[in-house]
Amino acid sequence: MRGSPSQHYENLAAVRDDVELIQADLLDQIALLGAIQRAEPDELYNLAATTFVPASWRQPVMTAQFTAVGVTFMLEAVRITNPHIRIYQASTSEIFGATTESPQTEESPFRPHNPYAVAKLYGHLMVASYRERYGLHASSGILYNHESPRRPPEFVSRKITRTAAAIKLGQADELRLGDLEATRDWSFAGDVVEAMWLMTQQGTGDDYVICSGVSHTVRDMVRVAFEQVGLDYSDHVVVDPAFVRPPDPVPLLGDPSRAREQLGWQPKVSFEALVAMMVEHDMRELTDDQGRNPKPMPAPG
Repeated sequence: MRGSPSQHYENLAAVRDDVELIQADLLDQIALLGAIQRAEPDELYNLAATTFVPASWRQPVMTAQFTAVGVTFMLEAVRITNPHIRIYQASTSEIFGATTESPQTEESPFRPHNPYAVAKLYGHLMVASYRERYGLHASSGILYNHESPRRPPEFVSRKITRTAAAIKLGQADELRLGDLEATRDWSFAGDVVEAMWLMTQQGTGDDYVICSGVSHTVRDMVRVAFEQVGLDYSDHVVVDPAFVRPPDPVPLLGDPSRAREQLGWQPKVSFEALVAMMVEHDMRELTDDQGRNPKPMPAPG
């Protein structure tokens, strides 16, 4: 981690007493070597990256440094300190980009079309290269959209669930979105993490597509979210051309057959249950915020 180990991290609140935070930087080879030597891990999970695709266009060099070159620093640190460490690298369906093949498998052609995806593909291929050249137990999980209540609010999934909750509570009036017919393959982040762990338990490393294998539209997510709070989404959703992105040539839909057959992995949380979970969390959080910060009473007269 780059920040101070003593800093408060809201997402770690539930497990803060069970983990040790070590300050380091993916681009600082000495710090990485020191962190690995100090922790002496059996397994290493690299989830570090700039993850917001639009931001990668604003900061393409930084995206390349951390999301691409940082993976090489990590692999080198493992090779130097302890090549027996089992490595998991978070790859992404964005590496398929403008592919014309759907659903995508581990053998589908890569056609990334944004700086984040290009950087992720570099890391993905470096993991395969180190696995082949040095015999490292290194796996890449080609992850499709995976969500949970911890998803930051600037992502469309959390924007939908949080705004639905806010409208129900009288804290918002409308939800502005782009193309409601855009499709994605959504899974629960907890199920995806289980797949990550299963990869490191195998005899050898490999690449795996991790997804539900089912496509849903943004409209599907909106409908389920608003139904969860007893509202009709058509009364509150506004399509804003400013949020419309160019459509994918074919749907980004994965085929998780290898993960199911070789890892014995199966998603446990359905799409509907996932959206409901996120809406319920946002309802609780916004209700708590409303209780702590009530709206001032209007002035008399």
